[in-house]
Amino acid sequence: MSVLPSRVAALLRCLRPVHRFYSSPVVQVPPPVNEPTLSFAPGSEERACVEKALGDLHGHVEEIPCVVGGREIFTGNLQKQVSPYDHQRVIAHYHYADKDLINEAIGCALEAKRQWEDTPYEHRAAVFLRMADLISTKYRYQVIATTMLGQGKTVLQAEIDSTCETIDFFRFAVKQGLDLQGQPSVHSPRIWNRLEYRALEGFIASISPFNFTAIGANLGATPTLMGNATLWKPSDTAMLSNWTMFKILREAGLPPGVVNFVPAPGPLFGDTVTDSPDLAGVSFTGSSTTFKHLWKLTGKKLDTYK
Repeated sequence: MSVLPSRVAALLRCLRPVHRFYSSPVVQVPPPVNEPTLSFAPGSEERACVEKALGDLHGHVEEIPCVVGGREIFTGNLQKQVSPYDHQRVIAHYHYADKDLINEAIGCALEAKRQWEDTPYEHRAAVFLRMADLISTKYRYQVIATTMLGQGKTVLQAEIDSTCETIDFFRFAVKQGLDLQGQPSVHSPRIWNRLEYRALEGFIASISPFNFTAIGANLGATPTLMGNATLWKPSDTAMLSNWTMFKILREAGLPPGVVNFVPAPGPLFGDTVTDSPDLAGVSFTGSSTTFKHLWKLTGKKLDTYK
């Protein structure tokens, strides 16, 4: 094996970070507007569509794997999600990750992030706009039905949460992310100020709640808009709707490993991610008790993080 001359090797090492200087957005995104809420009035087309989606789920039990680095992993540690208004009705079986798989997901997230953070912002934004469009059209009624069935919401509650709010999260985040990257307009004499945003150094642990499908999608996915990679631990009692969102995100074009879908026991997940020196942030919505526990875990280990 030949050895590259030292100057050539040094140049090659410089190529990757230099690429970032050419990734600043120079395009404008479509202006975001709030997604209209459908009425689901008797006899309406949307009412018939959501009734069909609910009928398609009747008697079906979804099997939900962990997804790490794009690979679906069926661990065999099966748990079940039941409908909150009919505890005899199992709507999903999902596979819990263990500590080793969570650590593997961390490694996959860090590896995927290397290329993803160097992807131009407008390309990352296109994935989110595509996901918003898929929820608005192709998968609207499936998302509503899984939220109604899994979280006990009425059709209007599910429409406002799982479709309209998620769509608004993604469309407005794209515009706000672009606005963040605006350059300073005032400079001192003979000084040219320049601002560059970059991803956090490490991975983000996203821990989402049971009550809002939109918050699950937002916490699990939106940090990746700015070049980050996440481990998304969905709530046990929102598993079906969150899994539906994750599948839509994959179809929208998110690369493998950028979001890793990791169902796991809460204490095990929290202990494992906070033990990693590569933890860069925790994206969390939930109880004050759980929040304070995570805060204490990270506080005790601050000196271990990179």
